[in-house]
Amino acid sequence: MSEPKRSYLSLRNKILYGLGDTGFSLTSTLISVYYLLFLTDVVGLRPALAGMAMMIAKQWDWINDPIIGYISDHTSSRWGRRRPFLLFGFIPFGLSFTLLWWKPPLQNQFWLAAFYVGAYMLYDAAATFVYMPYFALTPELTPDYDERTTLTTYRMAFSILGSLIAFTVPWFIIESFRPENSFRVWLNGAVFALMSALPLLLTFFGTQERHDLEEADASSLRESIRAVLGNRPFMLSIGLFLLTWLAINVIQAVLLYFLKYWLHLENQGDLIFAIIFVTALLILPLWEWISRHSNKRRAYVGGIAFWCVVQIVLILVQPGTRPMVIYTLAALAGIGVSAAHVLPWAMIPDAIEWDELQTGKRHEGM
Repeated sequence: MSEPKRSYLSLRNKILYGLGDTGFSLTSTLISVYYLLFLTDVVGLRPALAGMAMMIAKQWDWINDPIIGYISDHTSSRWGRRRPFLLFGFIPFGLSFTLLWWKPPLQNQFWLAAFYVGAYMLYDAAATFVYMPYFALTPELTPDYDERTTLTTYRMAFSILGSLIAFTVPWFIIESFRPENSFRVWLNGAVFALMSALPLLLTFFGTQERHDLEEADASSLRESIRAVLGNRPFMLSIGLFLLTWLAINVIQAVLLYFLKYWLHLENQGDLIFAIIFVTALLILPLWEWISRHSNKRRAYVGGIAFWCVVQIVLILVQPGTRPMVIYTLAALAGIGVSAAHVLPWAMIPDAIEWDELQTGKRHEGM
């Protein structure tokens, strides 16, 4: 008779770790869905200039990500390597997010664009300071392959819940993205900043890094980069992740415009978003079950292929289509969105063990 598998984490650990992703989901969804609309319809930036400002600001992310990941690998404290970043970073994270939604008293288009490039870069650095160590915690909380999938499922449940809130609640505060509602937009940003920052503090107190992994990595930056580039499972997983979330971000950025200017359903946007994310949330346990009884790769291929078909049908929808058809497509899209949320994230932590077998070291942050 086989021995039961050991569980390394309690239900409380899983919930409080997963809760931390609520903040990242709230902020990233608000930016992906509403920030371009805020810049064009509230601030008054020309669309091309607004898009250029966001593109320039986002380039800072791929520079600061590995830097902060490397720093967290080389951190040693009584709280571990990752958790101190949550404790000391949650306040700058919230404050910098609030700044993103402030409309300064500037009229010149160039200086307005420059302000938002700077504000976005400041926010991105503060966000990376907390989310990079947070993500690196997953393989450090449990060494078990299936339990990491379960842990990621809890995290994605809170992530999808955060997206649902970020898609729907702003309409009650802002009402409409117009210049005269600029204070309402800023107030919405401040409320969501508070809702995003506080869960990180709960994650800090609700988790504990494994003691055998708390020692700081002594690898140089060059050695760490070489280890990452030589980790084939990681490179394949991160490739899937990047392509998947590129698609998600593009869809999030244009979906509101699609509903507002093509289908003329802006007033039903919150309901459509709710259908997508409630479905995604309810389907999460199915993807965990499939990945346990098959494997994560097959589950991913099936889920994303299904989502692609739904998206192709969705872009063929014409104005005047019955709302029930739109609602049905939204629910079907939610099934694919669920797979896109949980499965790429569940694959990446598994590459850490391969790295340790090859190099004798772990480079979770990098």
